[in-house]
Amino acid sequence: MKAWQFVGTDKPLELNDVAEPKAGPGQVVVDVKASGVCHSDVTTIDDPGWMALFRHGLPRTMGHESAGVISEVGEGMDHWKVGDRVGLAPVMSDGDALGYGKWDGGFAPRMLATDDNLVALPDEVAFDLGAMATDAGLTSYHAMMAVGGAKKGMKVGVIGLGGLGYIGARAAALVGAEVYGAEINPETRKLADEIGLAGVADSIDTFKDLGLDLIVDYAGFGTTTSAAIETLAEFGTLVQVGMGRLESTINTYPLIVNQLSIKGSKSGTKEDLAGIYELMRSGQLNPPINHITHADIPEAIDKLRVGGVVGRFIAMYED
Repeated sequence: MKAWQFVGTDKPLELNDVAEPKAGPGQVVVDVKASGVCHSDVTTIDDPGWMALFRHGLPRTMGHESAGVISEVGEGMDHWKVGDRVGLAPVMSDGDALGYGKWDGGFAPRMLATDDNLVALPDEVAFDLGAMATDAGLTSYHAMMAVGGAKKGMKVGVIGLGGLGYIGARAAALVGAEVYGAEINPETRKLADEIGLAGVADSIDTFKDLGLDLIVDYAGFGTTTSAAIETLAEFGTLVQVGMGRLESTINTYPLIVNQLSIKGSKSGTKEDLAGIYELMRSGQLNPPINHITHADIPEAIDKLRVGGVVGRFIAMYED
């Protein structure tokens, strides 16, 4: 089968012939129906700092947000059956992530999965949404709800309203938080009413006088992180998710004087993914999606690199 593989920093993905996976003990094979393209795919290719994740060698089939149908069940996995619809949480119990460590990802027609990351995909949730939820959904929901503790009555800031930020902001609005968004793309800012925002601007520090209790930075471009520190109310919390840049310079004065907390958040749990699927199943969460084909994945990465994309690129695989 053909797979888009990472072969090294500053090198384009290669479309290589790879062996089809076979289900060993504790494993299933999933026929991929949809696989998302993430901005971290861009930074993986562009930033040598990501090479540390590929400790099991290259090339590696990328793609860390996928959904599909089980086509083969290995020994000890009888609680799953051929034909089951599933989403795949990206982080495994060994700490590796799909498409990075030893686990190949979904930029190929078939992939292996285990009980570490298999989550039943409700019939009411389409494969494109199911794929988006595994990273953009899982990561954003976990950061906002589990790590940030968003709840009714809180004033919450969200930096970046793309794939992750849209979902995080929408989840916070649905539980009754007063949510403010920061987004540099004017087209994406038009989604404010759809998300349920109380306000939107191009920078989070526009809302400095509102006393934000929580800010979740889904962009992570350094300046966004420092702006969040300057904006939070006393005893406020910053949850850092975005990795647009791997470094930021912050002003420690507001950090100290306002007794702020900074927390990191990476991915999430299968329970978080199930929670996102329930929101999608209810029809209350429908993020924008751009459908592409498997062949279009490198072009989608190039478009994300340039910026200005509204919605998530989801590669749809033919039956």
